Amino acid sequence: MLVLSAGSANELFVAACAAVLRSGAPVTPRGLATREVLGAHLHLRDPRCRLIDLPPARILNPAFAIAEAMWIMSGSDGAWIYTYNDALTKFTDDGVLQGAYGPRMRRWRESATKTELQHIDLRSEGHNAVDQLDEVRRLLMTDPDSRRAVVQLFDPGRDFRGYRDVPCTLGYRFYVRSGRLHMHTSMRSQDLWLGLGYDIFTATLLQEFLAGWLGAEVGDYHHHVDSLHLYDTAVDAASALPTHVAPSERFTVPAVEWADFDGALDDVIAGRRPPGDPLWGEYSTVMQSYRMWKSGDRSTARLSAISATGPLIRALQRWYDHVEARTAVVDGACR
Repeated sequence: MLVLSAGSANELFVAACAAVLRSGAPVTPRGLATREVLGAHLHLRDPRCRLIDLPPARILNPAFAIAEAMWIMSGSDGAWIYTYNDALTKFTDDGVLQGAYGPRMRRWRESATKTELQHIDLRSEGHNAVDQLDEVRRLLMTDPDSRRAVVQLFDPGRDFRGYRDVPCTLGYRFYVRSGRLHMHTSMRSQDLWLGLGYDIFTATLLQEFLAGWLGAEVGDYHHHVDSLHLYDTAVDAASALPTHVAPSERFTVPAVEWADFDGALDDVIAGRRPPGDPLWGEYSTVMQSYRMWKSGDRSTARLSAISATGPLIRALQRWYDHVEARTAVVDGACR
C-alpha cells in the first residue's frame, strides 16, 4: 500500500510519480503498457493548494481544469466540454460521454434509460431525480457527525453495457469533524500523469464549496486509488520531474449561497460574470480566453488573459507559452 502526504498538489504529484517509477509493476490493460502501483492513498493537507503547475515539466491546462469542474458541478454531459479538450471525443458513444460524472451527481436515477438520462432537467419536478450534492449538503447541515454523506458515481446498471467511457471515480465521501470538512475520493483507476491533476482540482473545488455552505473550515483531502499508474508514454516525462518543487499556489473558491450556485455555474459556462463574488470573474475570463484561443484568435485571447489577475489567469498564460513553444519546436523539426 502506497501512502503519501503533502501540503500541496505540486508536491503530492512529484512524490506519486517518483513512487510509481520506483516500485510500479508492468501491466498492459487493453494492450496499453503501464507501470502500476496497486493500492494508493494520496493525502493533500491543504486542498486550496490544488493546481499542479510545474513548468516546463508538467503544466495543466487551467481552462480545461475549470471548465471540467463547471461541467461536472452543473450536472452537464453537454458537448461544449470538447472545446476545452477535444481528446474526450474518442471516448464518446453517440456523441455523449456516457460516464460523465455530472448527471450522476446532480440527477441520479436508478432505472433511467440512456435517452432519459440525457434529457432530465435537474431543476424540474416529477422526474424522481436525486441531486446527490444537495442531499449531502442537507444531511450534513442537520447531522454534522453523519457517516452517510456519500456521492455515488459508478452505476453498474449502466457501466457494464460496454460504453467507451466508464467512470474512473467510484464516489466521494464527506465528514465534518471538529468544524472541518474532510473529503475522501475513491477511484478504481488513476492515470497519474494526465488525470490526477484535473481530478484533484475538481474534487477540492467541490470540497471547498460544500464547506462554505456548511459553515465549516476546509479539512484534509484524501485520494484513494486502486490502480495508480503511469503509461509508458509518460515515463520519460515523469522521470524528468525535479525532486524538490515549490508548493502550489493557494487560492479559494468564490463565496456563493447554495440557492445561487446553479445560476452562477450557468453564467460562467455561458461566458457571463455572475453577480456577487468577483472571484467568479476569473473563472469566466479563463474560459472565454480559451474559447478565443481555440477559435484561432490567439492575440485577443492573450490580451484577455493579460487584462485580468489571479492564479488561474497566471497559469493560463504559462499554458499559452507552453503550447506556443511546443508548436515552434514541431515547426522547426518539420523544416
